[in-house]
Amino acid sequence: MDEQLARRDLLRICHLLYERSYVVSSDGNVSVQLDDGRILATPTMTCKGRMTEDLIAVTDLDGRSLNNQRASSELAMHLLIYRERPDVKAVCHAHPPHGTAFAVAGLPIDQPILSEVILTLGCVPLAEYGTPSTDELSDAMRPLIKHHNALLMANHGAVAYGSDLWQAFDRLETLEHTAKIAILSRMLGGSRNLPPDAIEKLINVREAAGYLDQGARCQACGYLHETNLSCPTGDRPVSNHPTGNGGGKISLTRDELVELLSRAVTGRD
Repeated sequence: MDEQLARRDLLRICHLLYERSYVVSSDGNVSVQLDDGRILATPTMTCKGRMTEDLIAVTDLDGRSLNNQRASSELAMHLLIYRERPDVKAVCHAHPPHGTAFAVAGLPIDQPILSEVILTLGCVPLAEYGTPSTDELSDAMRPLIKHHNALLMANHGAVAYGSDLWQAFDRLETLEHTAKIAILSRMLGGSRNLPPDAIEKLINVREAAGYLDQGARCQACGYLHETNLSCPTGDRPVSNHPTGNGGGKISLTRDELVELLSRAVTGRD
């Protein structure tokens, strides 16, 4: 990846994250891996809406600084994703309000309600809580990274990754859009999941089109549990859903849902 193009795209995505309220203040972090293995990353304690090129930190794959900027304290999370997924070249971590509402409620985004999401993103599991910038967070994420393109982190936020910066951002945006639709549908009485035969067709289409490969069949979700498709590796992780099967339901009154969203947006405990 051309370094100048990567720098330009990183800045544009930082500004978009801030403009769309996916981050506030110095929240979130973005990185991209260059062809020579160097990492361009957002610096620590810097508002993404005010990012400029001279603030970009440069590190090696072990996180050692290669310029005079100190990378985000959460860079270890990015480096873990790069190690676990050689196909990934960019990572976006943010706190989008609707997706984060799922994270603070202890819920994954794993119900097959939108065909486009099954095609391009797949399930978004919930990693157990770990203190940010520590091995606790990395350890909680590690089992989920291989077969998913985005994760929720309990009581924290969301992370998405892809082959380039725009794919990583697009996946984060899809996560947030899906979470918003899921919350609105619950206010209207609940969503209707796609039937198993429709899910199977969509999974076959996404593999034929190259959106996601067969490795994504090992997702810890309800998609494949409702179809006859099997994981090609024979390895399907245990769901991180609080019910243990990825398909549990919760019931909320309108007032409870409004209060939950208010806490997610304002950061109140």
